[in-house]
Amino acid sequence: MQYRKDNISLLGYGCMRFTTKNNKIDLDKAEKELMRAYELGVNYFDTAYIYPGSEDAVGRIVEKNGIRDKIKIATKLPQYMVKSRAGLDKFFEEELKRLRTDYVDYYLMHHMTDIAQWENLCKIGIEDWIAEKKASGQIRHIGFSFHGNTDMFLKILNAYDWEMCLVQYNYMDEITQAGKEGVRAAAAKGIPVMIMEPLRGGRLVNLLPDKAKDAIASDSHGWSAAEWSFRWLWNQEEVTCVLSGMNDIPMIEENCRIASEAKSNSFGEAEFGLINKIKGYIYENTKVNCTGCKYCMPCPKGVDIPAIFMSYNQMYSASKATGRENYFHMVAIRKEPAGASLCIGCGKCEKHCPQNIPIREKLKEADKDLRAFPFNALFSLAGRIMVGKKK
Repeated sequence: MQYRKDNISLLGYGCMRFTTKNNKIDLDKAEKELMRAYELGVNYFDTAYIYPGSEDAVGRIVEKNGIRDKIKIATKLPQYMVKSRAGLDKFFEEELKRLRTDYVDYYLMHHMTDIAQWENLCKIGIEDWIAEKKASGQIRHIGFSFHGNTDMFLKILNAYDWEMCLVQYNYMDEITQAGKEGVRAAAAKGIPVMIMEPLRGGRLVNLLPDKAKDAIASDSHGWSAAEWSFRWLWNQEEVTCVLSGMNDIPMIEENCRIASEAKSNSFGEAEFGLINKIKGYIYENTKVNCTGCKYCMPCPKGVDIPAIFMSYNQMYSASKATGRENYFHMVAIRKEPAGASLCIGCGKCEKHCPQNIPIREKLKEADKDLRAFPFNALFSLAGRIMVGKKK
């Protein structure tokens, strides 16, 4: 195993996907898997309050095997459920109890999408609360996990003296979510950058087009689709740790092997060429020839045109669930509305589009697909719950 910033292992264990049996985590199986990862050098274990049974399972396994002082545990505050200072203490104390520990190495504000969420936390005294917990040693490092667009990520990143961040990032998300720009901005601050969804929930393995699978199979490197994804991430020195939701021993051993071999700045023309070829095959089924250049922005009415088109394309290049999930994170869960229904048809965006996309027409198509019933109602409800968005 190799280690980067703060002696964190390149591979982290994502504890959201432990195997369940009779609707409960199979603790014996989870213990064998977690401890095998530990034996192979993994020292970063990521969980969260809302992962059913996960914190409790991690706590029991770590306590039983006496490895608490040898690993780093990261868990998350469900900030969207917190309404008061008392709420902060309630959730945190419950997490410590579940984890059977008196401190957390990395404590994250969970699922940040909008600066308004951080501003709401500040109103109830989150900054003083963090200072107290750090002074007491109950929190060693503070950070946030993020789903949203790059601009919002940068606002949150610069709003506080964070000590780490967790972002969705992979070769298909270079210009969505925090994106490469966000990853580099965080690394420039000198903080660890943790990566989730390196395989987009397995879609960059299981749902690749046949032509992409054939290109990988015939390539001389002999790497699997998963290995290409991991190595693309670890090629970037800005990436500290990549989380993987591992739930069988062979997967753990294979991922640890890759993490022991991968080097930063090792990709050359051939490697990037193969990645670009894979992306090209994925993009063959896209609906809008949008490159995410943002020349169409800002929209005078606040429509996030690139995010909407990216989500629309993902419905057909990956799956409808993927596209709507991306729309949920990047557009729906924002304090200020950014959906296509705000478009007044002024045409300003089309004057600046280098791809000559009929943006107004395509926005209507995208909105109809992305927010088909009942998703329009679900997105609206989620926005009100997560960020206090008005109807």
